[in-house]
Amino acid sequence: MDIRKIKKLIELLEESGINEIEIKEGEESVRITRSAPGSQHAFVMPQHFSAPTASAPAPAAEVSTESAGAPALPEGHAVTAPMVGTFYRAPSPGAKPFVDVGQSVSAGDTLCIIEAMKMLNQIEADKAGVVKAILIENGQPVEYGQPMFIIE
Repeated sequence: MDIRKIKKLIELLEESGINEIEIKEGEESVRITRSAPGSQHAFVMPQHFSAPTASAPAPAAEVSTESAGAPALPEGHAVTAPMVGTFYRAPSPGAKPFVDVGQSVSAGDTLCIIEAMKMLNQIEADKAGVVKAILIENGQPVEYGQPMFIIE
């Protein structure tokens, strides 16, 4: 079989979306398949993403242990992180923090910013009161549900 015919068959296979083609001319035959490489890529991706997922619960467990001890000292309402990200007390580096310990806040006042996927998310107080404790250091990572502030 002529190489030009084989090249045209490969082009036909790519353009049509067909996974396999077999042509017989007399005693000669050609079989072209493209399903095997595609299926290998499909299995590689889930394995790649499963590794970070498996390692994520370990830090969450450590953070839960630390945060379980911290709120035991100050009593009051815990404001928790609504997402995973990086905790910032101020709107920009060198700027005055949104709140300090001992400051009174109203519901809706901005307490901090959590950066997640290059997006800055303002976290607001869900209750009025006085900030009794700030449980996270500026620039530190936070986990979903991790207590950040205690408001009394």
